[in-house]
Amino acid sequence: MWLRKKIQTLPRCTRVIDHKTRSKRPALGLVFFLNIRQFAAQLFDRRHKSMSTSTQSKVYLTRRAEIRCAKPLLSIVVPVFNEADVIGIFIEETQKVLADLELAYEYVFVDDGSLDTTADILEEKIRDGLPARLLGLSRNFGKEAALSAGLEHAHGDIVVIIDVDLQDPPELIPQMVDGWRAGYDVVYGLRVDRSSDTLMKRSTAGMFYRLFNQLANIEMPPNAGDFRLIDRSVVNALLKLPERNRFMKGLFAWVGFPSMALPYERPARRAGEGKWNYWKLWNFAIDGLTGFTTMPLRIWFYGGAIIAGAAFAYALYLTIRVFFTGVDVPGYTSLMVALLFFSGIQLLSIGMIGEYVSRLFNESKQRPVYLLQDVIEGPNSLPNRANKET
Repeated sequence: MWLRKKIQTLPRCTRVIDHKTRSKRPALGLVFFLNIRQFAAQLFDRRHKSMSTSTQSKVYLTRRAEIRCAKPLLSIVVPVFNEADVIGIFIEETQKVLADLELAYEYVFVDDGSLDTTADILEEKIRDGLPARLLGLSRNFGKEAALSAGLEHAHGDIVVIIDVDLQDPPELIPQMVDGWRAGYDVVYGLRVDRSSDTLMKRSTAGMFYRLFNQLANIEMPPNAGDFRLIDRSVVNALLKLPERNRFMKGLFAWVGFPSMALPYERPARRAGEGKWNYWKLWNFAIDGLTGFTTMPLRIWFYGGAIIAGAAFAYALYLTIRVFFTGVDVPGYTSLMVALLFFSGIQLLSIGMIGEYVSRLFNESKQRPVYLLQDVIEGPNSLPNRANKET
């Protein structure tokens, strides 16, 4: 019975004798015998591959379960840029939290071209025994590039991404680890109170999240920043993405994986000054939209079609009116207003197309996302325990 079912599932060419062989009665037995041998070989190969794949899957799942039940290596990725005023406070606060976790951990600081003494302070901390790695970029590449560098050089089984300004509370890291042990591959912080931000920033951020989720093919949780814990499998998936213009919030949403939200109130910055102004936020929003949706191009296409149809209908109306009433339509002002309106629409649509063309131009050059100037590791830096091929 089992063999009959397997035969029925095989392709038709392996279980039906070709019609040309039916007229050759002496060779019929030989043809049938050869087909049976071919079927047996294919069946053995299929069962062997299925058992091999199943065994690999069980080994992988068993290894993940063992890591989550044991003491995993935790990497804390921290991008820094001119943070000399707050870096010492950050290390002190996070070490208090990590001491209670009883986990092996490492810091991965990414110096994004700081001009103050941030790198000197971190280098001194590392020499004093801080289990950390300092990646010095050759210049300021931006936070997205710094995050990519940190993820690429993180050795942990789990990785926490956190800002140095302490607006992302380190006290939430134990809860994130608990969520990971419960089976979630991503545990992200969800800001429920942004009273520390200005009204302008809160309103524009809300508009951006709504617009992004309406236009893009993925769902990005509103008010979810970069503060999150991600499993090694998520890190490996992110490192496989080849684009140079990296919008990390969108990439986190794009790769998926089981996720859990951890609500928290965002406090004010402890020290130093923020590095984002409205112009940078505007460009950041444009990069996010153009990197994950082509809907703006479609909107301008449909808008252009509607405007062209309306213009044609209006021209037809004017022509009929002249023929039947003999009244010409005066109006220099209305003509100039219409001309300027359509000219503005054309320039706006050309600019939108230019944004996508510029992304293609940047991607075609295939420049690296960042360049490392130096890497500083201390005596307490931990070896690479993570399987980056998982």
